[in-house]
Amino acid sequence: QVQLVESGGGLVQPGGSLRLSCVVSGSMFSIYGMGWYRQAPGQQRELVASITSGGSTNYADSVLGRFTISRDNAKKSVYLQMNSLKPEDTAVYYCKRGGGDYWGKGTLVTVSS
Repeated sequence: QVQLVESGGGLVQPGGSLRLSCVVSGSMFSIYGMGWYRQAPGQQRELVASITSGGSTNYADSVLGRFTISRDNAKKSVYLQMNSLKPEDTAVYYCKRGGGDYWGKGTLVTVSS
């Protein structure tokens, strides 16, 4: 059974940084692409960043240059380094594994002074 568990969310001031982590259970993690999504109150869930099995990355325009996605196949983990955070980055952040509809339960990021 595939399970995804996110961590690392919290309250941070504008301009601050956070690093989100997502650990994935199950086998063959390395062959799947991974993505980070977010959903703000009253908004649709949107793709923030993705990384292929080969390490190629893609970012939403709104986070380009501020966020970095990475993965560690040995730890079955994917990360999202978030710098220069803005209030509009406030949302629940979800991790998703490719190859099916596999989602974590999310971790809340609040950017506020």
